[in-house]
Amino acid sequence: MPKHPVKPTDQTTQAILAHWREAVPNDRLAHLVRDAARGLTRALQLRLAEHGVSFGHWSFLRILWARDGITQRDLSVQAGLMEPTTHSAILRMEELGYVVRRHPEGNRRKLHIFLTEQGRRLEKVLVPLAEQVNAMSVEGVPPAEVETTRRVLLAMIQNLAVDEAAALDQGQRMPSTRSLGRRGRGGEEG
Repeated sequence: MPKHPVKPTDQTTQAILAHWREAVPNDRLAHLVRDAARGLTRALQLRLAEHGVSFGHWSFLRILWARDGITQRDLSVQAGLMEPTTHSAILRMEELGYVVRRHPEGNRRKLHIFLTEQGRRLEKVLVPLAEQVNAMSVEGVPPAEVETTRRVLLAMIQNLAVDEAAALDQGQRMPSTRSLGRRGRGGEEG
């Protein structure tokens, strides 16, 4: 049994658990994964907020801690976000003192994103919070089952990436949210 039992006053969690245990215990795996990811994200967001860091900034910081000094485009690709979203986040992170944008020596074409000392120091504070969330999320689950879950999720990610690559090879493109919104309002794109 988890150390953190669900409190009856937490109506959102109660509704999600009731949905999975009673209403649709055999619903699609995608929904279960989404709800688990949402729970992990919310748990981390609560902890990051105590340090004034948004979840969006966390995503970029994680990438930069592993590979500092990359272009905005590379950062967008690695984060799985559109460049305008990344640009806005980088501008805000620059205001907060986490990153600087500059041209690497000998390259006047592209701006690269570099962590500041403050941005680097956040790693020692924030990574343990993420580790805490991960550990808490699997409390009471045998290590062998956690490892099986990891293998299954990695296989799912690979299978879905192959599917997306095949769709792209056939000329399909991921529609933007904006274009889908226009279609929904009767503004077909040509």
